[in-house]
Formats: sequence, C-alpha cells, structure tokens
Amino acid sequence: MRAVVLRRYGGPESLVVEEVPDPVAGPGQVVVEVSVAGITFVETQVRADRGPRRAELPAILGNGVAGTVVSAGDGVDPALIGTRVVSTLGGYGGYAELAVASAGDLIRIPDGLSPEVAVAVLADGRTAVGLARAAAPQPGEWVLVLAAGGGVGSLLVQLARDAGARVIGAAGNAAKRDLATALGAELTVDYTAPGWTAQVRAASDGMDVVFDGVGGDVGAAAQDTLKDKGRLSVYGMAGGPMTKPDARVTAVAWPWTDLRELSREALALAAAGRLRPTIGATLPLESAAEAHAAIEARTVTGKTLLIPARR
Repeated sequence: MRAVVLRRYGGPESLVVEEVPDPVAGPGQVVVEVSVAGITFVETQVRADRGPRRAELPAILGNGVAGTVVSAGDGVDPALIGTRVVSTLGGYGGYAELAVASAGDLIRIPDGLSPEVAVAVLADGRTAVGLARAAAPQPGEWVLVLAAGGGVGSLLVQLARDAGARVIGAAGNAAKRDLATALGAELTVDYTAPGWTAQVRAASDGMDVVFDGVGGDVGAAAQDTLKDKGRLSVYGMAGGPMTKPDARVTAVAWPWTDLRELSREALALAAAGRLRPTIGATLPLESAAEAHAAIEARTVTGKTLLIPARR
C-alpha cells in the first residue's frame, strides 16, 4: 500500500509517500480501507518534534479515518467486514491506503453522512461537544471563541450559538472571520490586530466564556476579557504556551467521559444538520506536505483532509 512516512523530524517536506507492506489485523483489530484521513494541527507539531507527544520513527501519522472494514482479526465479528466506519487510531497510521483500528474504537457512519463529514467531526466534534458540555454556555451569555475559523473553533461557534449564547469569533484572517459570521457569530475580531480586545470589551460588560485553542499572548489577552469568575476553557496551544488560568477566572476542566460517546453525539448532530463542519481542502496522499504547510501557515479555513484513493 501507499502511505505517508515520516523518517526524520523537520518541515513539511519530511513527509514522503512510500510503498510499505499492507497492515494485518491482530486480535481485536480490523483493517480499514481508508476513504478519508483527517489532519490535525497537533500532527504538524509532532512532525516537527515540538508537539505534546514524540513519534517513534519511522512513523505514519494520522489519527482519524473513515472507510470500509476489509478484514478482521481474531475475536472480531466478521459481520463488520463491509461496514462503513469512522475511527480514531491512537495517533498513528491514518495517512495511508489501509489502516489498523481497534474494533472497540469503530463507530458506524450514520446513514446519509459522507465519510468526509464523518472524519471532520470525529475528533474535532468530540472535542467541541466535550468543551461545550463542560463550559455550558447559557442563553444570553457572551462567548468568545478563539481560532473561530478552525476545525474545533468553527464547531464551538455553532454549539454556543445553538445554546442561545451571543458569540464573538476571533480569527487571524478575513476568510475565517467571514466563516464565523456565517456560522452564527454576531461579531468577529482580528486577534492579530492591535486593540482587538477593546472591540470585545465594547460589545458587552465582559465575556462569560472564553474558548482558547491558541494560547500564547493571544490566549492571555483573551483571558483578560472575562468577567470575574468567567469560565476559561483552554484546549490548544497553536500560538504559544497553554494559557494558565489566573485566580480571577474559573478554569473549566475537560469532562472525563467516554470519548466515543462524545464522537457519536457529534456525528448524530452532523447527521441531523445541527453541526456543520467546514472542510477547507481535500488533497491526495501525495499532497500531505502541502497540507501540513497550509495548516501551519493558517491559510486553510476549516478542516484539511487527505483522500488516499487506492490504485
């Protein structure tokens, strides 16, 4: 099979398509013929060896895939063969034509939902649903979403709006701010522009909730827009170190629960038309390096996907 292999840490050019042996399902596992593989910002950090985890090289990156089960290992119901599924892979193996998944991690793709949408809401959707569940925006509350045009941020805008909150979307370019507006934000701001927090403060008497997937100086500035005891939900560090909550605010902890249950809820919301992921680019395996470069440059609005069509 063809796969994108990382043999050395470095820039996007470190991702190279190679022919590698087909994987074999072990006990409790299945092999999925991959229709779509998701790419996350964390994977660009792992590739560059500055992420939250270190890959053992050589490695095939990729955590979320959708496709069809083509074989099953011992202890797995053979009736799964031929089923359309979406699954996480433990962080590795997704950028390939075939991937091994634990049978316990498989989620059937709801009828009428495309594999592209299923992958786009698999990890980002469960993250957004979990964050929104924990922070619990209320009708009429003000919510600031950083990186509002990204995979998780764009879903948080929708979930907060669906809860009746008033949403401000912060993003670094006009296309992402336009997307946040289209998804329900009543105000958008450019967090790369001086004085952006003054615009946020002018909209209300302070934020009730801040969703921070950026960190660094942007995250720290966003925290300052919160009311006393306002809820700060930190889930990423795309722009610097994770934001450390100060004593004035309420730090929102991740709801420790079944991740598959969160994914299933996100998929059900998508199938019902209540959660719409934004897919910014779908690219072949050979363009994995291009995809990583675009994500790091933040030129892609929404989710970037790989389509590993078999030859």
